[in-house]
Amino acid sequence: MKKVLPFIIILYLVSGCGKDDSRPDDTTEVPTAATLIFPYENSLCNEGTDISDTQSTVHFEWEAGEYTDEYELNVKNLNTGSVSVNQTTATGYSFVLDRATPYAWFVVSTSLSVSDTAHSETWKFYNAGKAIESYAPFPADIVTPAMAETLSAPTGMITLDWTGGDVDGDIAGYDVYFGTVSPPGIMVSDITESMLSDVSVAPNTIYFWRVITKDSQGNTSDSGIYQFKIQ
Repeated sequence: MKKVLPFIIILYLVSGCGKDDSRPDDTTEVPTAATLIFPYENSLCNEGTDISDTQSTVHFEWEAGEYTDEYELNVKNLNTGSVSVNQTTATGYSFVLDRATPYAWFVVSTSLSVSDTAHSETWKFYNAGKAIESYAPFPADIVTPAMAETLSAPTGMITLDWTGGDVDGDIAGYDVYFGTVSPPGIMVSDITESMLSDVSVAPNTIYFWRVITKDSQGNTSDSGIYQFKIQ
């Protein structure tokens, strides 16, 4: 009996240190990304309520993300680069925009329980103007090299890559500017591909580049100047 008693005490202590299944789970779910609905991607938005010849109200819509308490609607004017951030607990928000202007928008899902956030896709659209039959292309999205990127070029050559978009679907070509000074000089004009291969570069050098998108009506848009470094 004297040998059994210490064994029972040890067994009791070990079992007491085990997990208490009656305790609540402390795991908190993080938000998931919202799904954008309207304004449609790469579209002409003409469903807004006109306020004047220069402004209209557009209602943004998206599908809810899970575990989300609040949303941040980000709307960027692609002509000026200005960004408006609007907070809401709903899955929609009405916002006054300039007419005949290209915009980009995305939604950030946030939670009161965790600091993690979730970022939706980014969509571009053109807010319709008065009696405009042809719209300028969207500014090209620079893919690579990205802003402030550092990359190696063991062969002494790199590829410049970007994407273009136009609500009219009439992009005629691109002008690519490239060099070691800002603003860079033109490198090639009127190319139809959204990629330029075998661009010669040197090590330990900073480069600047930009893309001008042109459509068949003579409208243009500017990606802005990007810089990168070859290590």
